[in-house]
Amino acid sequence: MIIHLKNKHTLQIDDFYFKCCIGKNGVSNKKKEGDKKTPKGLFNIEHLYYRADKFINLKTDLKKIKIKKSMRWCDDIKSSNYNKLISSNIKAHSEKLFRRDSKYDLIIPIKYNFKKPIRGKGSCIFFHLTKDYKSTAGCIALKKRDFLIMLKLINKNTKINII
Repeated sequence: MIIHLKNKHTLQIDDFYFKCCIGKNGVSNKKKEGDKKTPKGLFNIEHLYYRADKFINLKTDLKKIKIKKSMRWCDDIKSSNYNKLISSNIKAHSEKLFRRDSKYDLIIPIKYNFKKPIRGKGSCIFFHLTKDYKSTAGCIALKKRDFLIMLKLINKNTKINII
């Protein structure tokens, strides 16, 4: 199955269309850290990370990982852990996954610059939640209701095509 980003406001999965938002500066095949662009290309997706204090019995074929308070995603271009899940005890700039707002209550990392990350090419590209469809720093965000529907449609072999 392939998720298609049709344009900056529309995600398509089979016959389902979802309103979404993407990076403030659109899409690019020359993504750089901090450019607020969503990377172009065909990418695999990772596991579902979720807040267990906010969601019970999530219906999905993806592997589910509970977000712990110590979990971070490294976006530090000087770190050997760049674009990897890390613990808060590692000294590197990173995104907290356990947040006060609900943006990361559900996240699925998009495997962009993932296996052997090139520092500075972009990190922390996720599917995550939005309440208002404001543009992101490069991620793809959906409302909670649509995210939950998407979870029922996708599996570990699903890819995202960002054009």
